[in-house]
Amino acid sequence: MCDGRQQDRGRRSRWRRRDRRGWGDRRDRRGWGDRRDWRDRGQSGAEYAAMFGVVAAVVAAIVGLAVPADEATGLKSAVCRVLHPMSGDEACATGDYAGDEGEGEGGDGGGGGEGGDPFVPNGDPFEPTRCLLSQDQTKTTVVVQIFFIKISSSETVKLQQWSDGTVTLERITEVGGGVTASISAGIRGLEDWGGSAKLSGTYQKGSGSGGQWLFSGNKTGDTQKDLELNLEDAKQFTEYLKAQDKCNSRPAGPRSSELGMICGYHAGKKKPDLPPERAPDVDITKTSVEASGNANFGGKFKGSGKGGGKDDGPKDLGKISGELANGTMTEDVVVMRSHNGPNAGKITFVYTFTVKGAGGAGGIATGEKMQQVAVTYDAATYDQEEADGKAHRPEKLMITTSEEAGGGGGVKVEGGANAGPVTIDVGGGGGSTNSQIHTETAELILDNDADSTTVEDWLRGNGDHPAKNPLPTPSDAAKVPGPDASPLERLLYDKGKLSKLDYKANTDWWNASLGIGFGISAGQFTLGFKLFGIDITHEEKNQTITGDPMYATGPKNGGARPWVEWKNCSKIKPIPT
Repeated sequence: MCDGRQQDRGRRSRWRRRDRRGWGDRRDRRGWGDRRDWRDRGQSGAEYAAMFGVVAAVVAAIVGLAVPADEATGLKSAVCRVLHPMSGDEACATGDYAGDEGEGEGGDGGGGGEGGDPFVPNGDPFEPTRCLLSQDQTKTTVVVQIFFIKISSSETVKLQQWSDGTVTLERITEVGGGVTASISAGIRGLEDWGGSAKLSGTYQKGSGSGGQWLFSGNKTGDTQKDLELNLEDAKQFTEYLKAQDKCNSRPAGPRSSELGMICGYHAGKKKPDLPPERAPDVDITKTSVEASGNANFGGKFKGSGKGGGKDDGPKDLGKISGELANGTMTEDVVVMRSHNGPNAGKITFVYTFTVKGAGGAGGIATGEKMQQVAVTYDAATYDQEEADGKAHRPEKLMITTSEEAGGGGGVKVEGGANAGPVTIDVGGGGGSTNSQIHTETAELILDNDADSTTVEDWLRGNGDHPAKNPLPTPSDAAKVPGPDASPLERLLYDKGKLSKLDYKANTDWWNASLGIGFGISAGQFTLGFKLFGIDITHEEKNQTITGDPMYATGPKNGGARPWVEWKNCSKIKPIPT
């Protein structure tokens, strides 16, 4: 496995210049409504700013995402009404509130390329060989918290259809542990409504294992037909895996070995006639840092306080609340070491930064932005260079950016009861969302020392052009580099395979949680921790390609790289599942 110091060093250099305007820009702390309106209601603007300040830092960053303006309007308006309840719907609709300066860059919706772009025949070295047509993903996550210790486990299964007629089935399990803490603030003036905001932080490190099976045995000469047949094989193999899991989970007992053999025999009958060609073994380690915030509104229950004591008064007995807005910022570092399969002997570092959020009762609007860098090395060479203290030589670089915006119905509620400083909370919810995803990718094959050095220096922060946030996007890489362009930007323009795709997605989810907590109050703020908690989330997401897939062909006479139809991607259609 990779030395943890190398992960830390790469992570620090990759993100150390992260743009934090969403957390601390003064514009995000102005515009809490007319101060006279606040005073007329018995509170000052500063007091209300403090009430929402816990969640505003996260949510304000989310509404400023570069999601398409027409699709982000619902999210911005919903969050505006949470953060600026006295400014009115009209102010929110016109964007006359803090943090909305019109500076976000809208996604281009997968466009690019002029209507008269010439047809570029297959064989263009700048055309990627295949694209993802469709993906069905199921993920179940279980999180257990004891005091400040957080333990999680998850299983992710992906079924992917590719434009070359192949299908992949991937299953990854992860376990991790870390620490977490949170602070919450009541919203003054809305105590009886249970208004509150919470900011939490988590540091977690984990490991996992996974396998990917490639189904490409059917070769009829018709790529569309191959995709149909390979998908059927993949579905059948999935049933075999489920049956095999049941066999492996049988409890020990008399004749357990004989019964296990019989079970395995019948499970084996579910294998497809053409088994998958490869089943790679991949070691995975993952480090995550997360900051999140949310705003809740509901109702509190109070006792009569008639207990006979002179100090008796109404006592809080519990609450019921629903989540109105939430936001999360996550930074992940994943290290994957492949032992066999097409990437055997390779080690890949994947750095991902994600910002996402939802606003409105029932989660009526959602938005997410992701930036990711994946860099691949020869594992044996990397290990030796690490031992010798020498510079590394990457073989491949992938930069991926995506923006997702949409909405749908759903609800997430929580009920609680108080017993002195101890609280018992039970929560749950579910829903379904429909969204649009715009993805851009830049791929560089580093086949010489000069290019490898350029990428390594950028990643590790050497020289005057270190990696920083935001990343250079593939759309930017297709433009003519300016005089102040970095060596990496010039390399992406000269040699990168650049592509743009759009997907429509549907996500169904449900959540259930139980927590026993302890809170210490100081005025309107509460510092709390869980004595014990368990949270289960299940998510099923289907995304299917839509629109016109595009890629950028080579530079033309020193000008911008034109976007043209991606024939290798558009020649066949995904099969509904």
